[in-house]
Amino acid sequence: MQYRKLGRTGLKVSELCLGTMTYGQQNTEAEGHAQLDMALEHGVNFIDTAELYSIPPRAETQGATERIVGSWLKARGNREKVILASKVVGRSQNDWFRPDGEKPRLTPAQIRYAIEGSLRRLNTDYLDLYQLHWPDRDINIFGEGGTTFRTLSDADEVPIAETLGALGELVKEGKVRHVGLSNETAWGVSEFLRVSREEKQPRIASIQNAYNLLNRTYEIGLAEMGLREDVGLLAYSPLAQGYLTGKYLDGARPPGARTTLFNRGQRYEKPGVDEAIRAYQALAKESGLDFAQMAIAFVTSRPFVTSNIIGATTMEQLETALISIQVEIAPELEEKINAIHQLNANPAP
Repeated sequence: MQYRKLGRTGLKVSELCLGTMTYGQQNTEAEGHAQLDMALEHGVNFIDTAELYSIPPRAETQGATERIVGSWLKARGNREKVILASKVVGRSQNDWFRPDGEKPRLTPAQIRYAIEGSLRRLNTDYLDLYQLHWPDRDINIFGEGGTTFRTLSDADEVPIAETLGALGELVKEGKVRHVGLSNETAWGVSEFLRVSREEKQPRIASIQNAYNLLNRTYEIGLAEMGLREDVGLLAYSPLAQGYLTGKYLDGARPPGARTTLFNRGQRYEKPGVDEAIRAYQALAKESGLDFAQMAIAFVTSRPFVTSNIIGATTMEQLETALISIQVEIAPELEEKINAIHQLNANPAP
């Protein structure tokens, strides 16, 4: 396991990060604890969660994942051995995150309420990285198609300076060490950097966006900005919600699989997706590689990726993901991957 700098924070995180969003629905507390143990045994020191989890979002399971991670931290007594990240929800119509059914927004009061809840559930008094799960702006970032913004009106937006100022207070109080973004655009990253610079607020360390063989849109604009500004990508969905294993080809629905259970895979069920999956699957076979491991290793190998967020529902799946660090994306293999990409670029943005 290699370790990489997290922005300009001075922290070094493992090249693989353990995602935990299945804990509390697809995975029990005992299963979550076993996954966390295995990840640490393989050298992972970086754990990502969120107040929203588990997935899919439900009032009755909101916060379940943080509670499971928190019970593991308490049972193992190893808080100082891990770099712990969580997230606060952005603008939403869901009414179960805040008291009295208030709709979530990235206001100082709501951020304060969210961090207190996360710290309590996680059995810790600080987070190493606190991320905005998605912006307060009215944007399109979850694969619906079209432009990333729906409206340029900022009349109803919580100003970025106000949100960043609230995060700055948490940093001063020691409840948060560093801050990051998630599901953001190039404009959003540049604006957060500008505000932090001009108003002496915390500098964002990272951005957590989707990145995989079916969705390399991060490379257009954000990759250069991340490299030049030391804002590392924490890549999520390296297996495109499991579609890059081939298990959903031809409409297959394996028992117990995420899309089978929840029917939330529409982002990866667009024209051209199956064709691209078949091409990458054939390339892995030709190269003598496990398909899932090749897909994960490609993401980990990108120079703009700080850490690749892996997730699993079984120990076998997790071991496969962890062992992916042994796969080398040699120049010849990268060339062939890029050739497929050129023929069918970003079918699932």
